[in-house]
Amino acid sequence: MRGIPPIRSRRGPRRRRPAKLHADKGYDYDHLRRWLRKRGIRHRIARKGIESSTRLGRHRWTIERTMSWLGGCRRLHRRYERKAQHFLAFTAIACSLICYRRLAK
Repeated sequence: MRGIPPIRSRRGPRRRRPAKLHADKGYDYDHLRRWLRKRGIRHRIARKGIESSTRLGRHRWTIERTMSWLGGCRRLHRRYERKAQHFLAFTAIACSLICYRRLAK
């Protein structure tokens, strides 16, 4: 959360943090909830033993699907690059190709 760059918006100043966060049961800790609340970030975290994480599925599925698309790129599946700059460049190329394929449909 600390490493997220400022978010561009159409109007007004740039936001420094996301408005809300969706997480599964692996992040169900009181200290994380307090940390998010202190920073003004609304959270939706499934509680262990109380609620199921199926309601979070519609938000998480989008991210997991995108990670699956990136996993389909063999060069990104195993990190062959030693330098982070090269890895990020290939990730950007893969994201561009994924977007192009989605728009071409």
